Amino acid sequence: MIPEKLTEILDDFSNISDRNERVEYLIEIADRFPAVKVPPEVATRPYDEARRVPACESDAFVWAVEQPDDTLKFYFDVLNPQGLSAMAMSVILDETCSGQPLEQVAAIPTEIVLQIFGREISMGKGQGLMGIVSLVQHEARKRLSGA
Repeated sequence: MIPEKLTEILDDFSNISDRNERVEYLIEIADRFPAVKVPPEVATRPYDEARRVPACESDAFVWAVEQPDDTLKFYFDVLNPQGLSAMAMSVILDETCSGQPLEQVAAIPTEIVLQIFGREISMGKGQGLMGIVSLVQHEARKRLSGA
């Protein structure tokens, strides 16, 4: 089972058949990126390469900060100012996964990228966005395993 908030967003995207409408919605989401950008007390440049999303053309990074209730707060950075898709994916993951049960976050399939961005997404962009999801999953799994 994945976080309920993520299920709601996926439902929203499943109702959008018009490509331009999907793009506009993703741009609106990406506009909220400053709220999920990593604060200086968590990380400053140059970032630890272990936080870099593999295969992401937009130079995205992911952090997870443990919360008192045993959940995680996710933070992101996207160094490419044109990386709107990576920014939108980061906002979606923060808004739907931060503060959620680790088991649910760990269970998120990377295929949500196709549900959000559409099946016509390029392979390169898709791989990078799936990489962001994978790092969020990894952080949850790491805490679950006690690593």
